[in-house]
Amino acid sequence: MTVSATTTVQDKLQTELHSNPKDAQTTPSKPATDAGFYSPELAQRAIDFALLEDLGQEGDVTSTSTIPADKTATATLIVKDDNAVICGLAVAELVFKTVDPTLQFTALVSEGTFIEGSPVTVATISGNARSILTAERTALNLMQRVCGIATTTRRYSEKAKPFGIQILDTRKTVPGLRVFDKLAVRLGGGTNHRIGLYDQILIKDNHIACAGGISQAVAAARSLYKGKRIEVETTTFSEVQEALDSSCDIIMLDNMPPAEIVRCVELIQKRAQIEVSGGITLDTLDRYLIAGVDFISVGSLTHSVKSIDISLEVEIGI
Repeated sequence: MTVSATTTVQDKLQTELHSNPKDAQTTPSKPATDAGFYSPELAQRAIDFALLEDLGQEGDVTSTSTIPADKTATATLIVKDDNAVICGLAVAELVFKTVDPTLQFTALVSEGTFIEGSPVTVATISGNARSILTAERTALNLMQRVCGIATTTRRYSEKAKPFGIQILDTRKTVPGLRVFDKLAVRLGGGTNHRIGLYDQILIKDNHIACAGGISQAVAAARSLYKGKRIEVETTTFSEVQEALDSSCDIIMLDNMPPAEIVRCVELIQKRAQIEVSGGITLDTLDRYLIAGVDFISVGSLTHSVKSIDISLEVEIGI
């Protein structure tokens, strides 16, 4: 069984990842959600489950059988990809300290740092050799993923920043890992959309069909949740007009061609914030960097992740 990590590590993670990420964009637009984006409880549960999945009931039988119980070691985390955003150091530390609170973890760069050339050593871990190797794969899996998300987000954000447009993530995340995916987007210079179903109202086609129309759906939502921001998904010009008449806060233009988006922007005239969505890639992003658009949401940031290559190298103590 694993033991809980110290409160100190959780505090560090929360503090570091609530700070402004290095090289992150800043825009005057209000973020799509005002919700917090880090939950210590969810982070610890995700790590506990990942370790349970990996260790089962017997633990690391390879390390236990081949490494003396008192053997010590020092390990280094090495990033091997160029042009990468460093993310998840505090997450990796939480994994190591969940396995063994006596391990010493030292980050050598800051969260959100962009590295152009590789390899780069980003952290060291020292202590019991068995513990280091037991935690290795879970720590690497999580860190490689979030570095990949942060790196891809940075590429989108750097393109959108001169236009004052924020890059949003979505809820298309791996179940159980959203807390880390959302952190990675922030550290890559992106903006979190709603964290879950609880922190913002997003009225989509199925909600509209069940409610009897856009205006009915917005009125019902505003009546029940007066403090929540309301976003409406639209796919046609007439739906945009109805959403605008409903006085919702954000209008999503979903799967519209750029020319139609320009037409909708002219109709809305800043009376609601505008999110553009629908299969936008790095190759097509330039076509959607349209004046008047506040947000562009990209589901592939978290549902089609290309992990960054990170390895752990161990030097055994005497």
